[in-house]
Amino acid sequence: MSAGASRVDDAADAGQLTAAAGRTPVAAGTTQAWRVVVGFGVVSLAADMVYEGARSIYGPLLASLGASAVVVGLVTGAGEAAALLLRLVFGPLADRTRRYWTLTIVGYALTAVCVPLLAVTPILGGAGLAVAAVLILAERLGKAIRSPAKSALLADAAGRVGMGRGLGVHKALDQIGAFAGPLLVAAVVAVTAGALWPGLAVLTVPAVVAMLLLTRLRVRARASPEERDTGIGPGVAAKTGRASLPGRFHWFSAAMAVCTAGLVTFGLIGFHLVRAGVVATAAVPLMYAMAMATGGLAALLTGVLYDRVGPWVLVVLPAMIAVVPPLAFGGGLPAAVVGVVVWGAAVGLQDSTVKAMVADLVPRERRATAYGIFAAVQGVGALAGGAAAGLLYDRSVPSLTVAVAVAQAVALLMLLGVLARTRQHRRDPA
Repeated sequence: MSAGASRVDDAADAGQLTAAAGRTPVAAGTTQAWRVVVGFGVVSLAADMVYEGARSIYGPLLASLGASAVVVGLVTGAGEAAALLLRLVFGPLADRTRRYWTLTIVGYALTAVCVPLLAVTPILGGAGLAVAAVLILAERLGKAIRSPAKSALLADAAGRVGMGRGLGVHKALDQIGAFAGPLLVAAVVAVTAGALWPGLAVLTVPAVVAMLLLTRLRVRARASPEERDTGIGPGVAAKTGRASLPGRFHWFSAAMAVCTAGLVTFGLIGFHLVRAGVVATAAVPLMYAMAMATGGLAALLTGVLYDRVGPWVLVVLPAMIAVVPPLAFGGGLPAAVVGVVVWGAAVGLQDSTVKAMVADLVPRERRATAYGIFAAVQGVGALAGGAAAGLLYDRSVPSLTVAVAVAQAVALLMLLGVLARTRQHRRDPA
């Protein structure tokens, strides 16, 4: 048996981590696997243009419909909470029903339908605000429905070409959409003298493209007869067993939640840069776009390193997070630029290479469940960290810097423990 085939079998049957230096991807089906990886990447690119473009003007849209700051916060906050926490429902549902493709398509369809419909809310009078709130929540529900199932399908394909590299390529394509969507909306709004509905209406185009590409990808997946709705191709039929999630996965989830809690939000960074006079308000979206581009490059680089040297590449994440506050909040423009670049790289690593380790830590037939749990734990960390960062920032930047550094030291110790246990498990899987 080849080393690459052994990697797939180990991850599927024993749930053990298999990323290691020098491993060769599975030769059979590699071309098809790359088609799935790149196909999902292009679908994500188009879909990100839709929902990231819309999210860039949710605040002004809701305000124009009569929402107060409290209502804006409640609607957008509830949407993000739903997108993360409801994965606890749809992840296990995907694994239990094996309807990975169905859930993926339904989730993307909600986004493709709900976002363009926001363009009609300004003409609905008093009902416009309520309809907009429902559409925003429904779009985030779509994210919760599709994410665990899509991640499981994507991990199947990425495992054949190198888990880190495959997820890195997908994330890089995804980031292009996250970069282009807000710019497209901003350009349309500028051309239409500040009208918001044309910027939302134009997102119909990438929405239709995303659904057409996804449908084509499903047709070309060539699922074998015994896995009609579950697999990506011959030889990857889903198991029906109910293997438990290993303790190493839960410890890793906790460690990454601590990392996420320490990663200050870009909203806080942008708030500081404008209030401190470091950059003008108009420059903040450009800084964010720079961070998104950096995240895509970081996903590619760390993904390749993950496949070559193993999961130890992840130890750089706590260090990266720890240096963001002193750079972004403690100096002038050059330091802030470096801080934003590091922030973007950390986000890219979290959204790609970290997910590669999740896939390698758990049995293949429980990946959707694992991704659902992982997202929920990350959401709790983000919520707690965001609230704490805001309070500490109001108190003093040095206190925020110290708190983040301490949290990342804890996260690093937890991560080292997981990596050590994983290495021991690989040596003695019994």
